[in-house]
Amino acid sequence: MSTEAVGISGFAAYLPPYRVDLRQWCSWTGTSWDKVSSVVGTGFRMAGPGQSIYTMAATAALRLMDRYDIDPGRVRFLALGTESSTDNSAGAVIVRGMLDLAMQERGVAPLSRHCEVPEFKHACLGGIYAMKGALRFLATEPGDAVGIAISADVAKYERGSSGEATQGAGAVAVLLEKRPGLLEVDLAGCGSASAYRAIDFRKPMVRANGQGSCFRETPVFNGKYSTTCYLDEAQHAVREMLRRLGRDPLGYFRSVGAVFMHRPYERMPLNALGFCYLTGLARSGAAGQAELAGYCETAGVGIDDVLAEMRAAPDILALVREGGLERDPWPLTMRLLREFRDQPLYQELVAARMRLGARPMRELGNVYSASLPAWLAAGLEEAAQSGMDLAGREVLALGYGSGDAAEAMPMRVVPGWTVAAGRIGFADALEPAVDLTQDEYVALHRTGTGPRPLAGHDEFVIDRIGTSSSAEFADEGVEYYRYCR
Repeated sequence: MSTEAVGISGFAAYLPPYRVDLRQWCSWTGTSWDKVSSVVGTGFRMAGPGQSIYTMAATAALRLMDRYDIDPGRVRFLALGTESSTDNSAGAVIVRGMLDLAMQERGVAPLSRHCEVPEFKHACLGGIYAMKGALRFLATEPGDAVGIAISADVAKYERGSSGEATQGAGAVAVLLEKRPGLLEVDLAGCGSASAYRAIDFRKPMVRANGQGSCFRETPVFNGKYSTTCYLDEAQHAVREMLRRLGRDPLGYFRSVGAVFMHRPYERMPLNALGFCYLTGLARSGAAGQAELAGYCETAGVGIDDVLAEMRAAPDILALVREGGLERDPWPLTMRLLREFRDQPLYQELVAARMRLGARPMRELGNVYSASLPAWLAAGLEEAAQSGMDLAGREVLALGYGSGDAAEAMPMRVVPGWTVAAGRIGFADALEPAVDLTQDEYVALHRTGTGPRPLAGHDEFVIDRIGTSSSAEFADEGVEYYRYCR
């Protein structure tokens, strides 16, 4: 096994141009703009005709290779993390095929014939699992091989549902290598957590389960219960990470330079970090508990009752068995969190730690597995452009996937990081953007057709979909792709 550091050296994003302006969406649906703006964001993207998670993933990967001048022959691990697969057999090899097509048309060599091409699936955590898999590969692989982990998803919710404002589409490709140029990842310090939650968020293939005759595009989810699951798994992953690092929660949260989390909507990661900080105080000795006692006094709750609640291990799955999905396992802690939001320390330790990249992320909606990589990319680009000195600072990346599982990944910004950060181009990925009309939005949501097509450059599109099911030649449902140079 190599003793060299491994980590992240670059990012590149692809966002489809078809944008829904959430202020306009609120006027279409009669929803409160003030609420949507404060809780969700300002817009989201939709995949257009001729686009799929595979075309978006390949376009993001090609941008990454171009921006960071990656030799295709060095790519030995190409991973795709997604929960939007439309092929239950092939995965990242589809992306590889498009990249090889582009290389052929450019007259250069394709990716290494010895490149691994796995796909990772676990709700919104698939992209982080892909990153972790690539890092583990690099830690054991001799030579100068590099890995690319792509997160690509389409988040679609039923019109009129509570999730409609949190849709999204896009892909983010991440360059991983030894002696990284951006972030060194402490693989040994990563904290993992998982527990079965049944119905927080699922995407059942209805026909396969014998219940109907169609493939379900939109999820089955229970919003309040899903939030409970996120908070619970996030704190368990962070707790395990701190145990592996041998760190005190209070000391860690006071010293970490920036925090990035899975972001289904703007408010969720803020609540999760505040929750992790408060529950961490209960495990931070006398100093932490003294601080916690002060918040308890302000909130009018007893410290002993709060400590007992935080130290308990609620059976989250029991909420499903007992029909109590709306029940809060931590009523006192959540009351404390609401009071904590009004404290100056909340702005310093929670809001300020999550400020980098927050503004452009308000434009993305929820891109599932790509949410966390996108935020990392946006945050590092903003930090470099604003002249922040992050070299040597700790960064926490916390991924989450419903079902559920979480990964807390401790990272450190490497010296000279601004060179690689200057190539990210996240702001460029937000352009061009075409705001959909209400009729175009409805048509695209309902049938995948409607918006005016835009010519792409260095992008991939679906050229056609196979229709043959004969004994001599079968390609029914298989996508064929074209490189738009």
